[in-house]
Amino acid sequence: GQPLGHRRLSLKPVPKLPNMEAFLREALVKVKKQAQGCLAPELCFQAVKAATEQPFADGVRKEQELFRILMTSGQAPALQYAFFAERAVQKWTTPRGASWKSASPQPIHKAAVIGLGTMGRGIVTSLVKANIPVVALEQDLECLNTGRKAVMLLLEREALKMEQGAQALDFHNPARLQFATDFDVLHDVDLVIEAVFENMALKKEIFHKLSRICKPGAFLCTNTSALNIDEIASATSRPQQVIGTHFFSPAHVMRLLEIAFGCHPPPPAIATAVQLAKVLKKVGVVVGNCFGFVGNRMMFPYVQQAVFLLEEGSRPEAVDQVLEAFGFKIGPFRMSDLAGLDVGWRSRKGQGLTGASITPRTPARQRHGCRYSPLPDLLCENGRFGQKTGRGWYQYEKAGGRTAKPDPWLHNFLCQYRDTHGIKTRFIDQEEILERCLFPLINEGFDILAEGIASGPEHLD
Repeated sequence: GQPLGHRRLSLKPVPKLPNMEAFLREALVKVKKQAQGCLAPELCFQAVKAATEQPFADGVRKEQELFRILMTSGQAPALQYAFFAERAVQKWTTPRGASWKSASPQPIHKAAVIGLGTMGRGIVTSLVKANIPVVALEQDLECLNTGRKAVMLLLEREALKMEQGAQALDFHNPARLQFATDFDVLHDVDLVIEAVFENMALKKEIFHKLSRICKPGAFLCTNTSALNIDEIASATSRPQQVIGTHFFSPAHVMRLLEIAFGCHPPPPAIATAVQLAKVLKKVGVVVGNCFGFVGNRMMFPYVQQAVFLLEEGSRPEAVDQVLEAFGFKIGPFRMSDLAGLDVGWRSRKGQGLTGASITPRTPARQRHGCRYSPLPDLLCENGRFGQKTGRGWYQYEKAGGRTAKPDPWLHNFLCQYRDTHGIKTRFIDQEEILERCLFPLINEGFDILAEGIASGPEHLD
């Protein structure tokens, strides 16, 4: 029995908040920080701001104008391309004719992760979040306890995020998550992901054990970022069950999962890994077997040029700033600190590029007739492994800290290094930084395509 007044929202005045200007200012700072080079979020903000300041019809006109700017920008087709590329990579093929059409994935009722370092912890977290029961294995009780604490901390953080979305995360139940030091508990798992150090001998030893203990149908996966899948598979009695599942750090956050197959491309193993990626809400990209596969192989020349720029007069924060302004979520030096400088150091030692195996009288800045920078090796020799030690290319508030700050020690160290090697410094502008880092990455991508390591440009992108 009440009279019906105007109910149309467009005719209602927008309530004025006393702190509206300060609120909008703070919101814009947040949006810019999260958007990092993306137009759309910032223009969405401008549309909302217009709604608070202008009459409805004027606000709508402003929104249309902003939408036209986005439609005609280069970012719209780029985002559309990225959207369709993510879907195109689901349709994988191998040089021997196996493809997504003919291969069926096998169900994963229980998985295991070997090694609870940075990568292993993230992989365990991803599996638990996907409701796959997990066994987490470490070599001894001390490492297991350290790993367990770190995993529980990660899961508690994830549970808090998920509670806000009204979804519970059950990780205190031993049937969902079990910690162990004995390989025999792996006898009934459907899939094992090995995530130990990048050391071929260690990986082969583990895979030899796995092929003896795991049930015949179990898939044996390696999280290697660069090593030869076939050599790892040669340590087993079932090479056709071995596949590379290379997660990117931090594994519970990064959406990319590189699925690498060797010379025994097993269609059911590839199909199962692709299906696993979907269940983990990741983008699974099937690639061939070569040193570094696709992601890291393209990353090597990119990071190498970034380090060369430091030798010539730049600073880590200057290089990162340029690449982040271009649109990268994180620059090469912040990325290295996050992943851990010791990972690359261990790999270079294995390749004989640094460490005890290097031949005497090898020039400090040359390897195999090509330019080489020992700067990352020298940082590792000083115990600077990145975020995990609180010092790397940047300094952090503590070991395990996340806030990167320019480090005067490093700036001083770079000056001494240049003096030692007689390098004349020069001013390096933003355009040179961008081109020097991006062009080698793109060129490497063309080589990968030419060699058939990736079956299409979408896989690289």
